[in-house]
Formats: sequence, structure tokens, C-alpha cells
Amino acid sequence: MKKSLLMVAMLMLVLMLAACGDDEESTDQDTEDQEDTTETEEGEGQEEDGTEEEEDATSEGDVELRVASLIPPMTEILEIAKEDLAEEGIDLEIVVLSDNVQPNEALAEEEVDANFFQHVPYMEEFNRNNDANLTPVREIYYANYGVYAENHDSMEELPEGATIAIANDVSNIDRSLQLLAMHDVIELADTDETYYTQADITENPNNYEFEEVDLLMLSRTYEDADAVVMTPAYAEPLDLTPANDALLTEGVDNEFAITFVAREDNVDSDPIQKLADAMTSERVREFLEEEYAETSIPAFD
Repeated sequence: MKKSLLMVAMLMLVLMLAACGDDEESTDQDTEDQEDTTETEEGEGQEEDGTEEEEDATSEGDVELRVASLIPPMTEILEIAKEDLAEEGIDLEIVVLSDNVQPNEALAEEEVDANFFQHVPYMEEFNRNNDANLTPVREIYYANYGVYAENHDSMEELPEGATIAIANDVSNIDRSLQLLAMHDVIELADTDETYYTQADITENPNNYEFEEVDLLMLSRTYEDADAVVMTPAYAEPLDLTPANDALLTEGVDNEFAITFVAREDNVDSDPIQKLADAMTSERVREFLEEEYAETSIPAFD
């Protein structure tokens, strides 16, 4: 009898211990489940936070424009426009290049969205030679072309056979010859061609020699040539201005306004048109009139 009671007691003890073990495993499992749930919730929260950060990053500066340019006042006009565009949610990046070939190549290859450095005849010549579709957006200012000479105060002082340096690209050869013809220095034949060349000179009473050099090299020829035909942008580093130093000037009755240029595929886009508006604002007009009077004349109303 005592043995039976002892056996029953031992059996009950085993059952109680087993039940305690199950409770501990259940408690441990519950704890692990709670930890897993917490980690999952934290992970989901982190993912949501990351998404919000990405959305915030996207909403800031969601429109970007890259515009290639060369020198002042072109780059300065873009800096003024950049401030106005920022208020429109457009981030303008000004890409300053080193020669007058790269900006059109970069635009044609869609490395930039627009450029600002050239007149329309120069752009049209690039299109013809490269099967490109660059398109004028807005005329910005006239760079008052002029003839400059270090050692002479008038065209009449230039000696017989003097050397006059002019830019060597076809559109600016045309422009230089037209300027000289406008002032009766030379005469040009009637032509059906797009541009005048030296072959079109019919009268050159002083037997001037025209030396064609790279546009960016014109100012460097100032000391060597008898005279140089160039824009104010290249005359200004020599402390020369059309009003005070030029022997002859071009004025604004021409097709050579410095123009903001894009491509056929984006010329009508909202960001491009907003930039054109910013570049022809009253702020830009006042800037040109105050800082570049007689050298960079606004071409917009």
C-alpha cells in the first residue's frame, strides 16, 4: 500500500515537472515571437522612413537644367537667371567650357539641355555640318562688333596693305566682311550663297590683308595685327570698349544677337521656356545696361 502511494506521488511529480517545462518553452516561444514582431515592426518602420527620405529627396530640386556657356556676360546672365529659377523649383547647372566648339557638340549629344554663347548664323552652320537640330529659343543681347587697332586711332590711319585679323569660322568671316562693307572699307559682290567669303570682295582700295584666326585667339593678335575685328567679350580683357576704342562698330541692325539655344526635342519644354523668360527679365536688362553699356545691348523688348 505504501509502495502504491509512493508510485502515485512520483508519477504526479513527473507530470508536474513536465507541465512546468512546457510552460517555460511556451514562455520562451512567446518571448521570441514578441521579439520577432518587434524587429519586423522596426524593419517596416525603417523601410517607411527610407521611402519618405527618398520622396523628400525627389521633391527637392525635381527639375534640373544643364546649360553650357563660355565667358561673361553670358555666364553672369545665367547666374542671375539661376536665382529666379530656384524659386520655380528648377536647379540650373552652368557648365563652363573652354572653346566655341564644345557647347554645340555637348548640346547635340544631349550632354547638356541648352547652351548660351553664339549667334544664329553660327548655330545654323553647325547644324549644316553636323546634321544637328539645334534650335534658337530667344535672342538675349547684341555683342557690338568692332574694329580695334593698338597703334591707330582711325581707319584712315591704317597703312596701305595693313593686316586685319578676323575670326576664321564662316559665319564670323561673313560678319566681319559685312561690317567693313557697311562702312565702305571694302565692297562685296551680290551672292546667292549663305555667307560672304574673301572671294566675294570686289573692291579693296587699300589692299588690306585679312588674316583668319580662331575666334578665341583674336585678342591675342591685337598687338601683332594692324587691326582686329572682334566682339566686346574679347575686347574687354584688353580694356577696350566699342564706344571708346573701336574704329568702326556694328550696332544692332543685324542678325548676330547672342542667342539662347536648345534642341528641337526640348525647345518648347516648360523649364527651357522659363529659363528664357528669366534671361530676358528686367533684372537682366538692368544688369546689361549698368555693367555692359554699349558692349552688350539687350535684344529683347
